[in-house]
Amino acid sequence: MARAGLSRVVEPGDLKALKMFDGVAASEVWEMLLRKSRGTERWSARLAEVEPERDLERAAAMGARFVIPGDDEWPEQIDVLAEAGQLTRRAGVPFGLWVRGPVNLRQALERSVAMVGARASSSYGEHVAAELSSGMADNGFTIVSGGAFGIDAAAHRGALAASGVTIAVLASGVDVLYPRRNSALLSRISEQGLVVSELPPGCSPTRLRFLSRNRLIAAGTLGVVVIEAAVRSGALNSAGWAEQCGRAVLAVPGPITSRMSEGSHLLVRERGAVLVTNVAEIIEALSPLGTHLAPHPAAPSTPHDHLDHDLRRTLDAVPVINPAPATRIAISAGLDLATTQECLETLADLALVEYEESGWRLAPTAHPSPTA
Repeated sequence: MARAGLSRVVEPGDLKALKMFDGVAASEVWEMLLRKSRGTERWSARLAEVEPERDLERAAAMGARFVIPGDDEWPEQIDVLAEAGQLTRRAGVPFGLWVRGPVNLRQALERSVAMVGARASSSYGEHVAAELSSGMADNGFTIVSGGAFGIDAAAHRGALAASGVTIAVLASGVDVLYPRRNSALLSRISEQGLVVSELPPGCSPTRLRFLSRNRLIAAGTLGVVVIEAAVRSGALNSAGWAEQCGRAVLAVPGPITSRMSEGSHLLVRERGAVLVTNVAEIIEALSPLGTHLAPHPAAPSTPHDHLDHDLRRTLDAVPVINPAPATRIAISAGLDLATTQECLETLADLALVEYEESGWRLAPTAHPSPTA
């Protein structure tokens, strides 16, 4: 009950509260506020509007619950926020989390990845976010994002399209589906996945609350994938929190002409983010060192790949259309006639050349490129 009350009284990540109540149990902090102890005026002034019993009832009526440290559903990995540094004047472990949806929060976050990026995203960014999220969901990962326009929404939709689990961490109460144009998406997430907030029901979003929720997105997951982010994007704040919490920071490259990818490129160039381009590379980066290694990209194998030097020289000298005798091919290849004749017979066995009355030419289906 004390933690439910404090979630309404104390702003998420409030540094002054963190310092004032350092080492004090939540129940004792609540009593200090009720007594209006000296130095607590900043928060006790809000008590007139606080009814934790009503907040809990309101949450229960919509199928939500309040999860606190010690509960079976509490994700212990976010306790790292007690030691993580401060960003944008925010820090600290939340008093509790308001959770709406049928999925167990702790279990869902055990194998999770955050997908974040620009609100004003491009079609490229949204396509990549949806494809990567769908692929990660297919591989058993929970997709975590902020429910915003652009990359966030595309990531959530990608996970849902793959019948995967997705979690939207809000900067408002779990009953205030913001932005409103995403309310249908957020409602679907609350029915199939989870909507989470450290703010009690009825709270509206503010700029600082958006920055505060970024620390939860980063701390709760194995890593943060940044897909399209300008140099002042809030997604870079999430990446910063991931760094503070010891989580993997990954970035998807974009066109060098796109300002919406400048932040992603900055993360790779100056902050050591891992560049990723597909699902396998993300899984490798999130897995223990040396496991789930992504295959190196390779061009499809061709019949010419395994030819030795003389065979390649002979094949290069064989005309495409007009047949030529072995003697002319030998001169063009720079080989003696015996070697050329032997090579031509080997190439014929491989169906790369064919013989006609006037000489040799390439087989119709074996025209090699100049670099083959």
